[in-house]
Amino acid sequence: MPAVLANGLTIEYESLGDPSSPALVLIMGLGMQLVGWPDDFCRRLAAEGYRVVRFDNRDCGLSSRIRARRWPSPLLAFAAARLGLPVLAPYSLEDMAQDTVALMDALGIEKAHVVGASMGGMIAQVLAARFPNRLLSLTSMMSASGRRKGSRPTKEALRVFLHRPPAHADRAAVIDYLVEVFTVIGSPGFPTERGLLRERITGWVRRAYDPAGTTRQLLAVVASGDRRRLLRRIVAPTLVIHGADDPLVPVEAGRDTARNVPGAKLVIIDGMGHDLPDALLPRLAQEIAGHCRRTG
Repeated sequence: MPAVLANGLTIEYESLGDPSSPALVLIMGLGMQLVGWPDDFCRRLAAEGYRVVRFDNRDCGLSSRIRARRWPSPLLAFAAARLGLPVLAPYSLEDMAQDTVALMDALGIEKAHVVGASMGGMIAQVLAARFPNRLLSLTSMMSASGRRKGSRPTKEALRVFLHRPPAHADRAAVIDYLVEVFTVIGSPGFPTERGLLRERITGWVRRAYDPAGTTRQLLAVVASGDRRRLLRRIVAPTLVIHGADDPLVPVEAGRDTARNVPGAKLVIIDGMGHDLPDALLPRLAQEIAGHCRRTG
């Protein structure tokens, strides 16, 4: 896959579809690489007449790592946020939004439909608010506004999310851990067969695995705080998609996001958790392509 220099970083990306078609930029979530966007999903969007661009965020996949001398542990960061104290982070969601703009500049994309999942949805929200002239539309999936109330994960999701394997763990232990994570946070109505899930995660880990980078991304999320005031500045036509059975980012967070973006359309999908299961890819692609067409 190719890479470009953007915002002082090397950003790994992939472009599918006709380069002359309207651009549709996909922003992935916490610790997730561009391959987290399923190939079938990307092909479906490209077949709808879009140039689909997916990329590795900073500190993830094959893109640049941010070297930071010191940062608090996630638990200390969460505690500080609950007390209303500032959270130290090596960078912000705004920095990550600027990465996306710089990638678009490097690829000659003046405006794009932007789709973000989870943390990627938060980045996309910031992008829409800070760079309104660069968006044709916004789709925020399984994401949140940063409001603490109504955004707390289930105990089981929080447990697997925070109890990561030690730094010296071998690849097999890492894969076992990630299989457990995606089993817990996945879609109960559309479960992925465990063998297929392990196969996919093994490919992701072989491509890249950097828990320290994921921690730095998490700190950027926690440090961003409540973004509801920022969301009210968004003028791009907005679609909010959320799973009714999301254990990591509860459905109330999706409702709250839609309430705070002027004119946003909310789509809640029964049985969907915090993943992109194969059985839902046709519907998700249809919802997003339809939103993009309606907004021109």
